[in-house]
Amino acid sequence: MVKVKEVPDESPYGSSSSEASGSSESLASVISDIDVEKETILDRIVALVDIVPPQTRHNISTTVSSVASKVHTTGRVFGNILWVIATSVVLVGVPLALALDDEAKATQAEREMGSQPGQIGMMGPAGMLPSKDEQRKDTVTPAGF
Repeated sequence: MVKVKEVPDESPYGSSSSEASGSSESLASVISDIDVEKETILDRIVALVDIVPPQTRHNISTTVSSVASKVHTTGRVFGNILWVIATSVVLVGVPLALALDDEAKATQAEREMGSQPGQIGMMGPAGMLPSKDEQRKDTVTPAGF
């Protein structure tokens, strides 16, 4: 003969409302047994595995993987573009800047030479060198020549 014995469920989450309301343990006492202060974020995320269905987890994983791949590809493209720009500046821009600086120095030196008072007599009216007759007047010739 088979003897049937009813085993009371110890969970406060009983299947019927009458059993849950008749339980001596309250939901607050069960929750207080869990040490919330020691629970980490990782523990809570791991607990989500039981809540989120497998298809949804797969969709989330696929989406995150796709976004990460696109961000990585975009970063590589921008990195390559910046490398090309930086290399072009070094190979073209630096020599050009040095040439412009040398030209500016030469122009400044010409201005300074033109503004010196002793140099005005050396040049002719149009910036040309003086003729040989004008040069002979200004120079001293040694005796016998």
